[in-house]
Amino acid sequence: MTEYSGKSVFAGIAIGRLKIVRHDDSAAPVEQGTAEQEKEKFYAARDKAVAELNDLYDKALGSVGESEAEIFSMHAMMAQDGDLEDAVLAKIDAGESAARAVDEAGFDLSQMFIRMDDEYMKARAVDVIDVAKRLCGYILGKKEEEIVLDEPSILASSDFTPSDVVKLDKSKVLGFVTTFGSDNSHTAILARTLALPSVVNIRDSIDLPFDGKTCIVDGFTGKVLVDPDPKTLAAYEEKKRKTDEERLRRQELIGQKSVTEDGVEMRIYCNIGNSEDVKAALANGGEGVGLFRSEFLYLESSDYPSEQKQYEEYSRAAKLLDGKLLVIRTMDIGADKQAPYFHLPKEENPALGLRSVRICFERPQIMYTQLRAIYRASADGNVAAMVPMIIGVNEVRWVKEVAAKVREDLGKENIPFNAEMQIGIMIETPAAALIADELAEEADFFSIGSNDLTQYTLAVDRQNQALEKIADPHHKAILRLIRYAADCAHAKGKWIGVCGELARDLGLTEFFAACRIDELSVSPPYVLPLREKIRSLNAEKADADAFTK
Repeated sequence: MTEYSGKSVFAGIAIGRLKIVRHDDSAAPVEQGTAEQEKEKFYAARDKAVAELNDLYDKALGSVGESEAEIFSMHAMMAQDGDLEDAVLAKIDAGESAARAVDEAGFDLSQMFIRMDDEYMKARAVDVIDVAKRLCGYILGKKEEEIVLDEPSILASSDFTPSDVVKLDKSKVLGFVTTFGSDNSHTAILARTLALPSVVNIRDSIDLPFDGKTCIVDGFTGKVLVDPDPKTLAAYEEKKRKTDEERLRRQELIGQKSVTEDGVEMRIYCNIGNSEDVKAALANGGEGVGLFRSEFLYLESSDYPSEQKQYEEYSRAAKLLDGKLLVIRTMDIGADKQAPYFHLPKEENPALGLRSVRICFERPQIMYTQLRAIYRASADGNVAAMVPMIIGVNEVRWVKEVAAKVREDLGKENIPFNAEMQIGIMIETPAAALIADELAEEADFFSIGSNDLTQYTLAVDRQNQALEKIADPHHKAILRLIRYAADCAHAKGKWIGVCGELARDLGLTEFFAACRIDELSVSPPYVLPLREKIRSLNAEKADADAFTK
């Protein structure tokens, strides 16, 4: 038995035959014609790639949904990227073949993404490699690789490209294991969408002789066991049986209220990145959306997304929710989420620098445009706006002034909107938590961003893996800030939620019940376990002091 360890992206147990996928990474040949001939090869390959990517988009719509299908639109945009073209042409002029020039330019660009702090942007490195590989394949006349599955299998590879994923027979995939990858890789996203126990970033390559061997993926611990001994296999088969029974039993909670034994309701909403994710939220029993990460519209665009583009995305989400609340967070660009066209300055401490609403103070048109789109969507459903990175009352008042201007202008243009739409703020800095009494006078609701609140309270960079051991989200200081913010919100008759990682921490659900947190927002797969936990609690007997003293 051989054991690997990585990062779990979906909890559960998968047991099955291991299918090792090896990609053809052979170097591009050096034989070539003249520079002009090589450039013609590149342009012809690019045209063919864009056409193929558009076809893949159409196929993906039916097999994995619009969210995954958009990846291919992004790839088509990458294939036509001016920076990539300039790099390829420069390498051809320097004497490289078209294929090698694309290969090297793609590698250089992928390294730029890998060096970024933001995990989402790091995960885009595999997109660049996929695009470059596609272009090289067309230049060299290579046949595109296909993953053929003869039986239900656990797939293992260095990572899987979007092209790999969309062509898979999903009914025969039991789980994924990748050498590299992250929470935001396409493999991880698909695993969560399809509820497949999977582990990424095991950092070791699984030896080819293990192909066809029995494999166990423990999505609870992040362990991968290949060729397990009979005793281990029997133990995991029993664990899988119990896990499957629990998951089936929890399905009965869909449609039920998230209410404690003594009748205190705690709504469970979902965190999403786009309108397509609403379907997963509803399928898993979500009661609404507590965090729509609108920055993904910015990260996936080559320029500032227009008001119309934003409106269409927000409106679609609102309509799919059919009256359930949709909380749209205004864009959180900056720090670890960089969009090149923002041209943000290089900063020594980007997490403490120009990000989110602070950018909007410098460029108010961004906030105005986004609030117009959100207000327009409010006519199509139950919509609220939420502003991140607030540290003072004057900031909230400024946002409200922009919102008032938006309402005035929409009214003059006879564009429908909900004039009573709520505007809330995120409590993710110690400053905001400590003046929550004043902020509650201005904001319609609070939502605790526990990831950043942990980072800023403990002075621990959440991107620094060396500090993971001291980044304790259960630290008394953090819990005391949450408790105080909740008290302040309720004193002013406002509601408060939690939308960071702590929301799904079942070890803190009792604490949230004691604080009378009104809403918890989590990824769709965590809704039912959280609802089950809430229904087992007695809020009146829950003791917040036990967590904060």
